[in-house]
Formats: sequence, structure tokens, C-alpha cells
Amino acid sequence: MELRHLRSFQAVATKRSFTRAANELGYVQSAITSHVKALEADLGVRLFDRLGRRIVITEAGSELLAYATKILDLTDSARAAVA
Repeated sequence: MELRHLRSFQAVATKRSFTRAANELGYVQSAITSHVKALEADLGVRLFDRLGRRIVITEAGSELLAYATKILDLTDSARAAVA
């Protein structure tokens, strides 16, 4: 599990869009898709149901979002503390 994958997942979950997440993070959309797919493969679960052009976060995705938010907040705090 990589931090950039968690950050991409969090952005997709909050923006409800791979494209908007890519714009926010400065990636191309295909990179965000790859990050989420890698995270799904690593965890062995689907994080989003893809319904045509719409995505819906799964139960596992909702559970992970809470942890991802905590992990990323702690990471940001740690970076600020040592800077």
C-alpha cells in the first residue's frame, strides 16, 4: 500500500470522479485509475463500483476511506513536524 495510492483513492472517493481527482492531484486520469486498481489488487477488494461513467464507493471503500484519511493526516503532520 503506497501513500500516493491512498491519496489518489481519497481524492476519487471525495470528488466521486477519477477525472476531478486527477485534476486536483496533478496527474493524468489514467494514473489515478492505475493507483486505484493497484490498491484494489493489493487489498483484494473492489473499492468502487463502476456504473458506466458513474462510480459508487463500496462498503470496503468506505471503510478504507476512514483509515486513509487518518494515515494521510498523520503523514502530513509528521512532515510538518520535521520540517
